[in-house]
Amino acid sequence: STSAAFREHLQRLRLQDFPCGLGSWNKSRFHARTSPCRGRLGLGADQEEAVPLGEESPEVLTELLSDPRSPWALPAGCSPQDQRLREMAVLTPRLVCSSDIFQVFRSLRLVGKGVEEVDEGLLQLEQLEELILSANRISRITSASLPRTLKVLELCCNAVADLQDLCAQPPPELQHLGLGYNRLGGPSQDRHLTADFWPNLVSLDLSFNNFTDLLGLVSQLSSLQKLRILVLQGNPLALIPTYRGFVVDSLPKLSILDDIHIGLDERHQFRGLATRPELVRSQAHVVVSIGEIKGVPNPSGLQQLEVGAEAPVITYSYCVAYEF
Repeated sequence: STSAAFREHLQRLRLQDFPCGLGSWNKSRFHARTSPCRGRLGLGADQEEAVPLGEESPEVLTELLSDPRSPWALPAGCSPQDQRLREMAVLTPRLVCSSDIFQVFRSLRLVGKGVEEVDEGLLQLEQLEELILSANRISRITSASLPRTLKVLELCCNAVADLQDLCAQPPPELQHLGLGYNRLGGPSQDRHLTADFWPNLVSLDLSFNNFTDLLGLVSQLSSLQKLRILVLQGNPLALIPTYRGFVVDSLPKLSILDDIHIGLDERHQFRGLATRPELVRSQAHVVVSIGEIKGVPNPSGLQQLEVGAEAPVITYSYCVAYEF
């Protein structure tokens, strides 16, 4: 679950171990009640105050975290927010040692953690704005498990095949929705991609799914008045010859399609295409050319056996399959 992966991530950051957290290395700064004038979030001693024998100054402790040669440096694969969180664990360790730590997170990245379930534990992160869950094993996600404050939701490289549960009560301020490399497709999913569910969506990634109905999908997307970035490449509908021109003319507010900027010349070139749906053929002609195949024996190069020979006969057969 996302909660289990989150707890594992916090353990990996070692926020309560030296040089973070509370311990003998900073006990005098946090043992006594701190004054409000000494800093926000319980920052204790003044920087000019002498450091007691056997303890370390905040500057030395944070340097141990930032120096890449230090044994306490940030583990590989962590984000800049993780580094700031560890620094906070040096300057305000009481904050990260309590439930208040959930109020600190604005962004959470759980990439490639084997997550299968998005559970309600995420609701503790009441200030969360960005949630990255790429490269996991998520097949179903419910909006009831997502913080209402989300602005970015990235679910790339999962196994999502249905958006119904996600659209039950989606985060109202969501600006980016990443659903690339999933198992979405069909008109039943098109109807979940409208302004009724995503009124503030600016960026949408549907790449490498199984959408085939270009007319139906674009008709639903046209209700997204704030949409400026759209990625559809990798879907069967992108093989249609008039695909790009039809999308560009149908969505006049779009700025970027498939990572390519839409210029004024292109808009002028495709003007009027949206009013001629008969030109959008739901078929494509694909030509496959094989240049060279390596690593297989050549039957014509085998020595011919004499008549009546008792040596074993080896037969080779090959099958090449193309899946569209």
